[in-house]
Amino acid sequence: MTYMIRKWTDKLQLDPPKTLVLGFALIILLGTFLLTLPSATVNGQGLPWLDSLFTATSATCVTGLVVVDTGTTFTTFGQMVILSLIQIGGLGFMTVATFFSLIMRKKISLRERLILQESLNQMTMEGVVRLAKMILIFTALAELIGGVLLSIRFAFDFPLPKAIYFGFFHAISNFNNAGFDLMGDFASLTGYVDDPLVTLVVCLLIILGGIGFIVVSDLYEYRHTRRLSLHTKVVLSTTALLVLGGTVLIFILEYTNPKTLQPLSMLGKVLGSLYQSVTARTAGSNTLSIGDMRQSSLFLIILLMFIGASPGSTGGGIKTTTFATLIGAVIAQIKGKEDVIFFRQRILPHMIYKSLTVTMTGLFIVMAVTMALSITEAGARFEMILFEVTSAFATTGLSMGLTPSLSPIGKTLIILTMFAGRVGPLTIAFALAQRRQKEYFRYPKGKITIG
Repeated sequence: MTYMIRKWTDKLQLDPPKTLVLGFALIILLGTFLLTLPSATVNGQGLPWLDSLFTATSATCVTGLVVVDTGTTFTTFGQMVILSLIQIGGLGFMTVATFFSLIMRKKISLRERLILQESLNQMTMEGVVRLAKMILIFTALAELIGGVLLSIRFAFDFPLPKAIYFGFFHAISNFNNAGFDLMGDFASLTGYVDDPLVTLVVCLLIILGGIGFIVVSDLYEYRHTRRLSLHTKVVLSTTALLVLGGTVLIFILEYTNPKTLQPLSMLGKVLGSLYQSVTARTAGSNTLSIGDMRQSSLFLIILLMFIGASPGSTGGGIKTTTFATLIGAVIAQIKGKEDVIFFRQRILPHMIYKSLTVTMTGLFIVMAVTMALSITEAGARFEMILFEVTSAFATTGLSMGLTPSLSPIGKTLIILTMFAGRVGPLTIAFALAQRRQKEYFRYPKGKITIG
């Protein structure tokens, strides 16, 4: 499927941003068609077109927001369609297409390498095919080990075939930061809130999928190079601070909440806090009832969702490096310094501008869609709307329960938000923009008052 789409886009001779946008759109449309088939749903009628489009977009954009319960609505065929979309969406269709090219011993053309570079968010084209191979191997190993461990645990609760199926479905879903589950009744993994094995395995899968394949490659090469890139250092340090900080704050804020942490043992409280902190980084599954959490905790999760995962990962959001760069710029301004310094290295000004552009574009999308849904979903509470929109933009998938009751216009807006969040606002902007031209002159300097 991905190989055919790549060949079709090659014939159109589109530039990399347009190819990525069109490629994801075609995969979503194919998934939509498959989910409307009678064999995709338990009732034998297929899913309505708009709900199919919503589900296919959520799966391909590895979001996890659902309008129907995955475990009880879809047949095995329908669930496998969703799982396939998750895998393609998480890895990126160009990475999957490269996999089939390698199997068929096809040569990777220069244009395909350029598209792969754009897909993997690499600065140069050098080594992109080798990185794609590493991504495929690492993904297979992570999902295999995670699937086996979860299957062993689920075997205590389900018949062995079902336990294996559940184990690998949830391993693939969470490694790709999608958050789709098969537990039924929109329950996600709430039944395993105080289970150390399920919590730690899924958290590790989410983190491994969310730190980015660039970081994974760098860590693998460390045994030879004995050094880590600045990108890896920033990603790991920011991820650690966000996960630990989120865990501590959720633990404090929800400690006395009778609907979340209060009834649990101390171990359960820690595990529940850790899981919600990790999953807010664009994963989507949950072990606590999101709708029963306090407003302060929900606002914290909104912030974590907006920041999201790291570049070149299966997750969304503005990304950890963007957040770290902006915080570094603020600190530099407060200290009266001209340069943003991380680990004794200076961040180039154009990277700061790009971080600001990504953040402001994300904020604009979230604010605009929230405003629109406040009109179309007039009966919903504002915090529910903001939570749902941020979750869609960050491709997180956490929900306060609003998504299943959205109006057709509301569903359409969330579909567009998920697509923009997964492909990337800048990629879409570059795809729609005219070809950029070099500037041959600069205007004189001007001064305005700031602050």
